Amino acid sequence: MLWILWGIGLVLVVEGLAYALAPSLVEQALAALRRLTPEQRRYVGLLACAAGLALLWLARALGF
Repeated sequence: MLWILWGIGLVLVVEGLAYALAPSLVEQALAALRRLTPEQRRYVGLLACAAGLALLWLARALGF
């Protein structure tokens, strides 16, 4: 349960930093996402999920 709280906390920190430090880049990223079709957005989401799982696997393999 503690790892879930850590994970959610880290996501919120990264998201908050993005909005605080580069709000115009966030707007550009959202505009780019709007231009994608739903299938393309789904593919990007699956790639992000796979990358996250790979990072979690790597961290676990390294003993973190």
